[in-house]
Amino acid sequence: MNGDDTVYLEPDISVICDKNKLTEEGCKGAPDWILEIVSPTSRQMDYNKKLFKYRSAGVREYWIVDPMKLQITVYNFEYDTFEEYSFSDKVKAGIYEYFEIDFAGIEHG
Repeated sequence: MNGDDTVYLEPDISVICDKNKLTEEGCKGAPDWILEIVSPTSRQMDYNKKLFKYRSAGVREYWIVDPMKLQITVYNFEYDTFEEYSFSDKVKAGIYEYFEIDFAGIEHG
């Protein structure tokens, strides 16, 4: 993802709904939905820098999945909201009407 032509961020998981944004080089423009899996070395980047960059670039929804806290933080930039969930919750994707991820059904460890 290239927000200002000087910073390239590579999300852990990205969902791009508009196939016209995809080129041989990657995604031209903002993905619709990004999930970052926090590690000890990425914590500062995921919670601060990427949050700001993704919001500014036009990402619609950003999830921070934090295995150390057993927490998922969901930022819905379209509605300027955020919610926190645990790894025992089902988390609904805001950009899709009928899609959710059941974190309780995912093996952790």
